[in-house]
Amino acid sequence: MGTRAKQRSLTRQRKVLFPFLLPLFCGGLSEQIRYSIPEEMARGSVVGNLAEDLGLHVQDLLNRNLRVSAEKQYFTINTENGNILVSDRIDRESLCSQSTLCVVPLEIVAENPLNVFHITVRIEDINDNPPYFPQNSIVLQINELAILGTRFGLESAIDADVGPNSLQSYQLSYNEYFSLMVKDKTEGKNAPELILEKPLDREHQSSHLLVLTALDGGDPVRSGTIQIRIEITDANDNPPVFSQDVYKVSLPENLPLGTSMLKVTAIDQDEGINAEITYSFKTLRDFGNMFMLDHQNGEIKSKGPIDFEISSSYTMSIEAKDGGGMATECKIIIEILDENDNAPEVIFTSVSNSITEDAEHGMVIALFKTHDKDSGENGEVTCLIKEKVPFRIESSANNYYKLLTDGSLDREKTPSYNVTITATDRGKPPLSSSSSIILHIADVNDNAPIFEQAFYLVHIAENNPPGTSITQVRASDPDVGPNGRVSYSIVASDLEPRALASYVSVSAQSGVVFAQRAFDHEQLRAFELTLQARDQGSPALCANVSLRVLVGDRNDNAPRVLYPALGPDGSALFGTVPRAAQPGYLVTKVVAVDADSGHNAWLSYHVLQASEPGLFSLGLRTGEVRTARALGDRDAARQRLLVAVRDGGQPPLSATATLLLVFADSLQEVLPDVSDRPESSDPQAELQFYLVVALALISVLFLLAVILAVALRLRSSSSSVSWGYLQPGLCVKSGPMVPPNYSEGTLPYSYNMYVASDSQKARLNLLTMTSEMGPLQDLSTDASFVISATEENNKLNSYTDASAHETPRKMSHNRCFLGVVISN
Repeated sequence: MGTRAKQRSLTRQRKVLFPFLLPLFCGGLSEQIRYSIPEEMARGSVVGNLAEDLGLHVQDLLNRNLRVSAEKQYFTINTENGNILVSDRIDRESLCSQSTLCVVPLEIVAENPLNVFHITVRIEDINDNPPYFPQNSIVLQINELAILGTRFGLESAIDADVGPNSLQSYQLSYNEYFSLMVKDKTEGKNAPELILEKPLDREHQSSHLLVLTALDGGDPVRSGTIQIRIEITDANDNPPVFSQDVYKVSLPENLPLGTSMLKVTAIDQDEGINAEITYSFKTLRDFGNMFMLDHQNGEIKSKGPIDFEISSSYTMSIEAKDGGGMATECKIIIEILDENDNAPEVIFTSVSNSITEDAEHGMVIALFKTHDKDSGENGEVTCLIKEKVPFRIESSANNYYKLLTDGSLDREKTPSYNVTITATDRGKPPLSSSSSIILHIADVNDNAPIFEQAFYLVHIAENNPPGTSITQVRASDPDVGPNGRVSYSIVASDLEPRALASYVSVSAQSGVVFAQRAFDHEQLRAFELTLQARDQGSPALCANVSLRVLVGDRNDNAPRVLYPALGPDGSALFGTVPRAAQPGYLVTKVVAVDADSGHNAWLSYHVLQASEPGLFSLGLRTGEVRTARALGDRDAARQRLLVAVRDGGQPPLSATATLLLVFADSLQEVLPDVSDRPESSDPQAELQFYLVVALALISVLFLLAVILAVALRLRSSSSSVSWGYLQPGLCVKSGPMVPPNYSEGTLPYSYNMYVASDSQKARLNLLTMTSEMGPLQDLSTDASFVISATEENNKLNSYTDASAHETPRKMSHNRCFLGVVISN
């Protein structure tokens, strides 16, 4: 640190602001605060009062958590008084090196509210580093014949300080032969030089000792020294002389490393250093990697491999130089003798690019030559193939050979051949080497594609999304390239040719068969395609395979109730039951079909709601409605049944039918019972109701008149007709009410439908059941069964209307009267 104590200076530059403007310029204030301190200040030294300079209250510092944010914590803040303190050693030379200006930026963070203040601390240099030389002493050798004014450069001193404290000047101890001169270098450093002021005489004084001092500009001044030893060398007036001008030697190649090859000798008549001779190579060619020369005794040894094939002889010059700088040269000739140390080489000069598997016998595949770096018998070569391959070697002129085919080629069995050719020379011992070549056989389109399966059978569920992948067919072709690149197409199908594209397609590249539309099991159960796999050879080869697609059924069709059908206005039907009906009496039968198949079309019948539970039973599989007990006095004469028809799919689908049953002994009791239904509050609907009733009465009277006329005429006829339980001529016969397109549905029972003449909203239907009695189901057991209702049975009204124009038929003993319930 020098003889004087450290001086610490602290300068602060502040800009006074009015207190009421301080919050507005808080960000600008942080940029105007600068501190200046000397380096090497003690820990805990005060840099400045930051709270005062920022205009902060001391009592708020702790709450605002005022702190320094920096990677290296050289400073801290005392929250009790607001002073910023030195917390670590500050060395300007380590922070800023040789930079004149050394500034440490700081960020002061305050919270509540959050704010950041920027301040800078300038580190001032102190003279804490003396100048020094990289070495403690140096030695200069100067010949006694050196010319006056000759300059000898010295190494500059180094001072880590900057400014006035840095290196400023040099001083040289007194000497009559040399003086000091300082030269400015481009890098800004002062370079000292010695200048010869007086002729040297080695015999008078053989050496000189000087001291060079470097001084800085600090206060106090600090310095560094170096000793300079100058040795005066003797003048040389006799060059060295070799024992012979040319040295010649013959050596075999591949000498061991370090083998002595030759030794040269030179003599100098001078004494001392001028008589000390050193030897070195003096030639344009670099022999340092091959030969090693002893610079003191002139012995030459092998350093690297010596190869006859690289050079059969070496010619070089060796220089002998004494200590005074005088030199002379001699010539060295080294001859290398050949040995069989190189195996022959096989070099392919031409290889056919196209070797097809149908190549002819004796076709030239490749041309190659042999080369041996050795000479004489060591360079004579013979070739052969060791593997058993369909190729042979045929010799040509000037060490050239042909590689020919010697058998049939089949790329599918052997796509390539690794042919190894061995070349052997006639040296002792003989040397050989092998060279391999891979011959790729080009493909010929001689194999048709082959499908992985002889027949494809796939299943796909109906209602599939368009674009669904049905399956993927794969065909392999052992050929390669275009000959083995297979594309797929549909060549035949049992579908209509025009509709084929709208049903399926196949990916030409992958063989994936896609559905182009959603399939419907009810319309299309199965179809068959003929797929073709074709390669891209010339000519192309192909193969066909059959693909059968089975469209599986889904439960996508709800049951459809054929009977009882609704009226044209959507009203439910009603029927009559004799009051004296016994238990098991067949009242009617619910008939339904399902367009699905299998388990999805297996129908079951359930009672959802009944006016009088336990009065009727419903066959679970037959749909027959029978009386479960006799009609009691307390039972209502009018009963309503809500029947659900459910299929066996998952999830199940269902439809509902409503039966309105009236207990009556004759048809005349039916119409008054119908009129007892609640009247509509709508005047127009009420008017329509009366019109329908009137038309129905007129129609009944007309039918009675016609029946009476026919009866009178039949009485006079010879043939008699046996009438049934009802009066003759009451009903018109209807054919079986089976809608078209239901050939695949479920119709377990045959039936006949009887329909009275249509009168807009009044209709009288009779149903005759001809099936066997099935198991009955208690209505009370299905009261809690919940099933979704459907309205598809509305579509069956057209079939009921058509049946009204056919001839009457005799009914069996089990029958019921059906009518229409007038509803709004």
